[in-house]
Amino acid sequence: MAPTDASGNGKGITIGNVQGVVSIGDHNIAINNAGRDAAPAVDPAHEELLRAVRALREDLGRAVETPEVRALTDELAGTEEEIAGSGAAAPGRLARLRGALTDAGSVVGLLASGAAVVQAVAALLGG
Repeated sequence: MAPTDASGNGKGITIGNVQGVVSIGDHNIAINNAGRDAAPAVDPAHEELLRAVRALREDLGRAVETPEVRALTDELAGTEEEIAGSGAAAPGRLARLRGALTDAGSVVGLLASGAAVVQAVAALLGG
């Protein structure tokens, strides 16, 4: 039985077995951390970039490897990892990716997947 105050009103809350999330009282917030290891939510612009990055990485696997293509491949891998891990690519990562795309421009310009990455990066960086 729950404790009572002088007027006989209950002054405690007893909760038995609970699975999931419980919030009691006004202005409380319940957060379920059961899925902490789940992939983070990715906003639509970064999701589009992620799809384009994956396609370009696949296409670059068939290109002649030059230092510029290797550097671009590394930046694409880092970008993919960052978006998959945190849900977004940081502005610094996007700037490095844009630089690598520019440096490997002769190859990127020949690939439709390259154009998609360039457009997605430009949209996220604002130009």
